[in-house]
Amino acid sequence: MVVDDHRLLAEALASALKLRGHRVLAAAAPAAGAAELVITRAPEVCLLGTATPAEPGVFDPVVRIKRERPQVAVLVLGPVPSPRGIAAAFAAGASGYVRHDERIEGVERAIMKARAGEAAVAPQLLQGAFSELLNPAAQPDDEGQRLLQMLTPREVEVLVRVADGEDTRLIAAGMGIAPSTARTHVQRVLMKLGVGSRLEAAALAARTGLLDRAGPLDNARPPGADPAPQ
Repeated sequence: MVVDDHRLLAEALASALKLRGHRVLAAAAPAAGAAELVITRAPEVCLLGTATPAEPGVFDPVVRIKRERPQVAVLVLGPVPSPRGIAAAFAAGASGYVRHDERIEGVERAIMKARAGEAAVAPQLLQGAFSELLNPAAQPDDEGQRLLQMLTPREVEVLVRVADGEDTRLIAAGMGIAPSTARTHVQRVLMKLGVGSRLEAAALAARTGLLDRAGPLDNARPPGADPAPQ
């Protein structure tokens, strides 16, 4: 069975496989309904196309197929994947991963391996995946993460409180520190972020997602507890 979001691709691949002597039970689209169809028809092998192998939940149909029809071998057809994409496919229960631009002979070899219970992944695909894992490409600059790394945990808490609209007195009370110490923390935060006011600091933190990364405040300090070390 061949399933892909693009019906033309599914039907073209199905026709090519028929010409090579394979019995194709169905060529279907979209891939979202793959699980139900495969469970009903129970083919030996399902070729499941996806354009986004690293997207969360994309392999949920594979999980369901393997749970209800464990004898069905699922081969994922997709773009040149990231290591995460290959790992996600196999973690879901796929028997192999075949690139969309593979020749029909390569697809056929993968089908034979899957039917024999072997993992069907081209060696060069695994080599590329391991190469990326060992030498990861530089990620785009994440301003929120960069700013967060500039601040100490205490300064992050101060920034979160500033963003919540707390003044120096409330910050000091909430953190169990002297107002003068709270004022010093605020000034350091403004200096490190390169802004001139608390309002600017709060706006920058919100825009870069820094507040989401900081997590919730721990407001469980019991009354009369010793102030935390500065």
